[in-house]
Amino acid sequence: MTRIGLLSDTHSFLDNAVLRHFKDCDEIWHAGDFGTIEVADQLASFKPLRGVYGNIDGKDIRSSYPEDLKFKCEDVDVWMTHIGGYPNRYAPRVREQIYSNPPKLFITGHSHILKVIYDKKINCLHLNPGAAGKQGWHKVRTLMRFGIDKTEIKNLEVIELTDR
Repeated sequence: MTRIGLLSDTHSFLDNAVLRHFKDCDEIWHAGDFGTIEVADQLASFKPLRGVYGNIDGKDIRSSYPEDLKFKCEDVDVWMTHIGGYPNRYAPRVREQIYSNPPKLFITGHSHILKVIYDKKINCLHLNPGAAGKQGWHKVRTLMRFGIDKTEIKNLEVIELTDR
């Protein structure tokens, strides 16, 4: 089983609690808006990191991380992008592709709203970990942890950090 720590929208702030919560994870996935390359570097020096750039990220992050990251974790097809919408309201840029070739796990950031939605139409789990940083209108900073065991996504945990 691969244990994943998922976060998004750090906006240049990486709480030390993130590292504590992700200490037993095998990988960290960041769904965009790192804010600074230093945040990405700190995460990457702690655990293997997969990430995508977000709308606030500069050239340094955009040259290191793609807009869309499609990969396989164990036997699960994953698509991670910062602005992707959610079931029944996918972003125009991804809509056609997600319906024609859906992943099993679709991960987005951007909204600062934690969401876990299963899209029955395409048999896809959508995760948005909310925002782990202090910038934005969210009231609670959040992260997720979960496991991927062959074809199963399991043991999903939502972690609330201290107030902004």
